[in-house]
Amino acid sequence: MTAAYYLSRAGHQVSIFEAGPEIGGLASGLKIAGANIEKTYHHLFKTDTDIIELAAELGAQIDWYPSSVSIYCQGQLYDFNGPGDLLRFSALSFVSRLRTAIVLAFLKFYNNWQSFINISAYQWMSRWAGAESTQVIWGPLLQGKFSGFAQQISMAWLWARIHIRANSRSFSLQDSAEYLGYFRGGFHSFTTKLLAELAKYNVKVYVNQKVSAISSNLDTGLVSIELSDSEAKFERVLATIPCHTFAKLIGTDSQASPAYLGQLTAIEYLGAICLIYSSKQSLSKSYWHNINDKSFPFLVFLQHTNLVSRSNYQGQEIYYIGTYLPHDHRYWETTEAEILIEWFAALKKIFPEFDGCQVQERHLFKLKNAQHIADLNYQSKIPAVTTPLKNVYLSNFSQIFPEDRGTNFAVREGKKATNLILQNPN
Repeated sequence: MTAAYYLSRAGHQVSIFEAGPEIGGLASGLKIAGANIEKTYHHLFKTDTDIIELAAELGAQIDWYPSSVSIYCQGQLYDFNGPGDLLRFSALSFVSRLRTAIVLAFLKFYNNWQSFINISAYQWMSRWAGAESTQVIWGPLLQGKFSGFAQQISMAWLWARIHIRANSRSFSLQDSAEYLGYFRGGFHSFTTKLLAELAKYNVKVYVNQKVSAISSNLDTGLVSIELSDSEAKFERVLATIPCHTFAKLIGTDSQASPAYLGQLTAIEYLGAICLIYSSKQSLSKSYWHNINDKSFPFLVFLQHTNLVSRSNYQGQEIYYIGTYLPHDHRYWETTEAEILIEWFAALKKIFPEFDGCQVQERHLFKLKNAQHIADLNYQSKIPAVTTPLKNVYLSNFSQIFPEDRGTNFAVREGKKATNLILQNPN
């Protein structure tokens, strides 16, 4: 959508083909408790300058709220909002707390992330933050996020997560809290405004239109895309799909060498399962809860209405529960009812007062290509935006490194792809 916005403003005729029933990806969503909300949890950091600037152009209002974070480990919830909470974090010895605080301060100000590319995050944290800190904090987070790949994740990836978040704080004498942004009316309001702007520039949007093949003609330079019942030709095509999916679509094109197809399929993905539900019951005073217990079936628990007021949701509390899973995990074949039984039983261990009977609406989403594996030497796996196929471009989240996925980087990469396309006229 971002690329279409900037390309159409530059005078190009643009069409968007979306395989699903609506445009906007996971920033689109559904209605719950009378309001629009995203299928998976979203918020913005102060450092998310690309999407903040685009929102200002579109007139989309962002409200900023103080964040609140807790960690669940060793059977207890701990506040984890800043240096003070870390120094009071009794799950670690005082020496480990101090070492962890020093490491976090170092990573906040250290900018040479390239030096971390080929270093395991697990090993680096074990050495510098200490074995105890890694066992209690970093190990469970890495395992929860990356499953069996946890010890292969590049320290550059973890640096980015810590560095960006630490630098989103003001650390003024008056207020050192972290503030998170959320679109007034949900991210749906942002995508709606962007879609309206696309309409002004006559961008054609086709939903429920799955592309089955992409091929490029070396002589004419035209690119063909095959749809379920037709074929369309364009001067340039930008694919914004996972690398392995792109490999399948271009596999029959002679310009797609075996080496290039191998590069595309070398990037591995984990899936994600996310539950959103509403309830009259308030469980916590924190917005974000990291579940640092390997025995639990999920990684994060969010009380969304501890960030955005429940007055926006007919007075109900809105919750998310999420986890990342390998593609061979049993949950992909497990029914929603069976997953909810397990997840609600685990939730009751954290919050004994949790009452499943008070759950109102609920929606479970299974997403197969949710998280690419940013392992050692990952940078060498990243494909270029310009592909071997003439006039065909590729832009997806796997090309974002060392940062992780996010709406801000979707906007940034959309602008980058636009610039490359505009710099390479036929």
